[in-house]
Amino acid sequence: MTEPLTAADLALMQGLAQRVAATRPELVNSDASYGELAWNWGRGHAAHGAHWRRRLWFDGGDLVAWGWAQLPRRVHRNDGTVQDITGAYLAYQVDPAHAALVDEVIGWYDTTAAGLERTTLPGAADEFALQRWVAHGYGPGTGSWSQLNERDLTDVEEPLLPAGFRFRTAAEAGPEAAVAAHVAAWAPVAYDARSYEGVRQTRAYRGDLHILVEAPDGTMASSAILWFDEVNRSVEFEPVGTHPDHRRRGLARATLLHGMHRAREAGATHATVACMADLREFYYGVGFRELSRDVPLRKS
Repeated sequence: MTEPLTAADLALMQGLAQRVAATRPELVNSDASYGELAWNWGRGHAAHGAHWRRRLWFDGGDLVAWGWAQLPRRVHRNDGTVQDITGAYLAYQVDPAHAALVDEVIGWYDTTAAGLERTTLPGAADEFALQRWVAHGYGPGTGSWSQLNERDLTDVEEPLLPAGFRFRTAAEAGPEAAVAAHVAAWAPVAYDARSYEGVRQTRAYRGDLHILVEAPDGTMASSAILWFDEVNRSVEFEPVGTHPDHRRRGLARATLLHGMHRAREAGATHATVACMADLREFYYGVGFRELSRDVPLRKS
């Protein structure tokens, strides 16, 4: 099956993510987790869906592999600047029971993105896939690597906020506040009301698990979306960000801890969060430990 990447496809892809997470969580690829899929598809499909290509592989009625190629496009950011993305990137996942399909995924990607610089992020624990990528001519990428961190929710300390700050949820504060919190934390960024509406339309989104921190002047100072995988009773934080004027005040830590309490109330027993390598120590300080990391690969 080929393009376009629809909401129905997304649900199947999330289902594979849940199955892999239940048995081999260290093999869930970067951008292929339950929450990451919802976040990336939700915020981007309206603006960039025309530049996406996908293929799905089935065994009977079960999805066992997928590839999502993101091709060159122009990104308009909130500060009026534009970013021209000239290469291709592949997000993908292969069921460990069908590991040999990675060769078909790579072949499809090379055909779909022929003539372009191609990048991807397989997991470091997937030795078989790494060997196959190298065999197809891929080598070390130039980008920094990220890692997925995990912790259980049996013993979560209470969050502390500075005086005058308070926790909100996007369900309470509304769409404008939710968008403002993300834009402030990540600017310049290609995120607006339309992006957030796409996020809200994903089946995994819950406004009561979209945490905001409001400053005394009404500014949304920190935020995090929690994606609750009810099958595995696991919650994923993505994204987590703080307004630059309110950093180094413990807001991100408080947001994570508060989110863990909310997640536990919802039925979660486990939490994950991805981060770039240079932020690992922060997440270790909130009780997380490394689960897996990715390996940036590139083919010119």
